[in-house]
Amino acid sequence: MKLTKKSHACVRLEKDGRTLVIDPGGFSEEDAALGADVLLVTHEHPDHFDEGRLRAAMEADPAAEIWTLRSVAEKLSAAFPGRVHTVGHGDTFTAAGFDVQVHGELHAVIHPDIPRITNVGYLVDGGRVFHPGDALTVPDRPVETLMLPVMAPWNKISEVIEYVREVKPQRAYDIHDALLTDLARPIYDRQIGALGGSEHLRLAPGASAQV
Repeated sequence: MKLTKKSHACVRLEKDGRTLVIDPGGFSEEDAALGADVLLVTHEHPDHFDEGRLRAAMEADPAAEIWTLRSVAEKLSAAFPGRVHTVGHGDTFTAAGFDVQVHGELHAVIHPDIPRITNVGYLVDGGRVFHPGDALTVPDRPVETLMLPVMAPWNKISEVIEYVREVKPQRAYDIHDALLTDLARPIYDRQIGALGGSEHLRLAPGASAQV
């Protein structure tokens, strides 16, 4: 499977000529969703969900479909009948040759005064890749490649390190990094790499790796 990092939290997976894209939000490239057979969205925050990008992808390919939680699905389902599917924790489905399991229910706590919204993570192909969205969800099965949210208003580096230790992936690739400056990246690389217990990797936007 080919994994391509797009800006911020967006990830593109390609296998057997089919493409799955997760979280093509407003911090990602304008064309981040285009060409996807399958689109997955973890939650409604604009850095993960951009309605215009999703609509453009769905209009460009009449066979493309979206799987997401209710708050996002409600914004799109009327325009694309039968092509927008609502999922929640524990659901499983197969789309364009990708097997997907849904894990998680709530967004991480930003502040106790801010109500928590729904957030789901997606485990692809039995643990080959896990994208948790904006939460530190631990799936109930082994993970080979963890997409690791390294920088957000809701986390700190000690929590990121403990999350890697708990999931125990073979490797962790940084995502949710648009707010992380180049000055800080070596600090995160060094500390997560030294303390997380798993191989810690980073891809520049547009770069790819085999997983």
